Amino acid sequence: MALEKDSGDAWSHTVPAGSWPVRYHPKARVEADGIPEQESKAIDNAVDKLASLGPSLPFPHSSKVMGEPGGSLRELRPRAGRSPWRCIYQRIGDVFVIGAVGPEAQRDKAGFNSAVSAAKTRIAEIEP
Repeated sequence: MALEKDSGDAWSHTVPAGSWPVRYHPKARVEADGIPEQESKAIDNAVDKLASLGPSLPFPHSSKVMGEPGGSLRELRPRAGRSPWRCIYQRIGDVFVIGAVGPEAQRDKAGFNSAVSAAKTRIAEIEP
């Protein structure tokens, strides 16, 4: 699966020119589309912050996924961590790829772990 996709497909999130590209794995896009509207807007705002600040997006908006060897997986934390949802993502080159969207770990540890596992598998499918 190639990373280079046009802005009109399931991979894309519209970001301003000069920003860091953020892409959704198609299955993560489906997961994000299933989130309630209010929380979906919070996710969009968090993704906009990631696109704007890239790797300098600070905690509490972004955090390493604990227990992940190498620390390459991160969680995007909408509403500065107050949202019950997380986007699990990784930087590949100059692109941030959201591999899964799932529940926040303290509310649903099994659901969070499942999202992390799915993100690892999905991101591993991507050709840089």
